[in-house]
Amino acid sequence: MFSSSKCLFPGTLFPLKGCFLLLAFAVCFPAASRAQLVVDCTGATPGAFTTINAALPSAGPGTFILVTGPCTEDVALANQTNLFLGAWYGTRATVNGQISISDSHGIYLYGLNVSSATRSGISVSSTQAVIIDSCTSNGNAGNGLDLNGGSEALIISPASFDNNASGGIHLYTNSIVQLTSWNGQPIDISNNRGPGVWASQASFLTFGHTTIANNVLGTGSSSGFGVDLRGGAKAQFGGISGPNIITGNQSGGVSLQETAEASFFNFGSQTLIQNNGPVGVTASFGSQVTFFDDVEVSGHSGPALDLYANSQGYLFGANYLHNNGTAGDPRSAAIRVDGNSEAFLRGGLVSQNIGPAILALVNSSVDFTGVSFSSNTGGVIACDSSAYMASDLATGLNTAPGVTCRMPHSLGNHSINKLQPALPDWSAIKALQAKYMARATRK
Repeated sequence: MFSSSKCLFPGTLFPLKGCFLLLAFAVCFPAASRAQLVVDCTGATPGAFTTINAALPSAGPGTFILVTGPCTEDVALANQTNLFLGAWYGTRATVNGQISISDSHGIYLYGLNVSSATRSGISVSSTQAVIIDSCTSNGNAGNGLDLNGGSEALIISPASFDNNASGGIHLYTNSIVQLTSWNGQPIDISNNRGPGVWASQASFLTFGHTTIANNVLGTGSSSGFGVDLRGGAKAQFGGISGPNIITGNQSGGVSLQETAEASFFNFGSQTLIQNNGPVGVTASFGSQVTFFDDVEVSGHSGPALDLYANSQGYLFGANYLHNNGTAGDPRSAAIRVDGNSEAFLRGGLVSQNIGPAILALVNSSVDFTGVSFSSNTGGVIACDSSAYMASDLATGLNTAPGVTCRMPHSLGNHSINKLQPALPDWSAIKALQAKYMARATRK
């Protein structure tokens, strides 16, 4: 089903399956559909089905099920192929209940406002080529969207996963979700009791105009991070059709644990990570974070970037880290590197932070060149006796103003290639969306 060529995850040699996602969507739907079924849950349309579930036994491959709501029912789509389910084009239909999709291929949801009082709003298991177009899943008792069992979903804006009791989007076990907003409309993942996005052994991609805001601690171990990546999870934040904004999340902006990876890159719009309580981005336990140009991190009581427990940070280009830290905290810094971790900086501006721009501790190292430092209360860099730097400063025990760190040699400043993914080709998905519009427009 997928191409055999590799698409590199930024900053790594990881062949990300999501790079082939659009190809799967492009081929999964037939040129002609067999049936069109009309559902009017109000009972006002003569001859129409009055529930979605009543229409499903008549739906074969390629069927359009066009819905007028509100519908109060749990909808289970199992073993379906090439099914279109949604509101008439340009309208919305409310579904008070869960939409679950399992063991299927090629499901297109359009214009549905989903809310379940007992569980997650949309749940996808062991299903490929799911498109969620112009939908919301808000106010659910569980998560807004669950994806597990190697499932694949593409979300087209406008969309929201807000005010859910457990979290916004949860991804498990080799699943992948991609967010797109080529129409310039936003995607919002906010005000959840739990993380905005949580992923373990899964992948999350957004290409812009996505806001992840004001998510708070939930029950049990449910964190209040904007994005919580664990167990080798991978994420890409690319600004194409608008900025990515991660702001106001209680536990912090982005957390990476257990060999997780995240990359932030600029395709014309920047990423803003602002005012997320104690930390902007934290990477731990063998994790890796990469900033590719024009990432701005500000307004945190702790560091903009916190690396510890054998983790790495790579910062390239015109990134801007400012106004982070708290007076009186001896660990306050814009970038904190601790516990056998490493930071590589090539360019950028670090200014107006409380404490040093960089604090290196416990067998850690920092390699930087071409960086501008200004107005940090603790100077440029401070190290404990076990940490080192390699920089474009003079070698030796550097006595330059604001620098308290050993540089044992001048062999650092490694050349690191900037690997950024190609712009995605959405032509096949746009054609599929046009097909839905043509079939689902009232005559």
